[in-house]
Amino acid sequence: QVQLVESGGGLVQSGGSLRLSCAASRNIFSINSMAWYRQAPGKQREFVAIITSDGSTNYADSVKGRFTISRDIAKNMVYLQMNSLKPEDTAVYYCNAWRPGDNSWGQGTQVTVSS
Repeated sequence: QVQLVESGGGLVQSGGSLRLSCAASRNIFSINSMAWYRQAPGKQREFVAIITSDGSTNYADSVKGRFTISRDIAKNMVYLQMNSLKPEDTAVYYCNAWRPGDNSWGQGTQVTVSS
């Protein structure tokens, strides 16, 4: 199972930006997909963005045009650049790695957007 460690969360004002990082313990090129999810207080965890092994990306409608997922295969890192942040983006953000037989999660990083 791959180990994932998120970082980069924090407190930011509405309209601001943050970049989240996810460090993987093994070569992410061998992982079918890397994704970001988030969970706000009292809500279910929801999909945010995904990047597959061929580099294809997809986003939740709520973040499309504001967030960008990217990766650095050499460093085994996945990033989430978040721009034009809104208070409703406040949540714990989780990194996910999936391949057949392995669905791994990080511990999460808190993002708080003040109005």
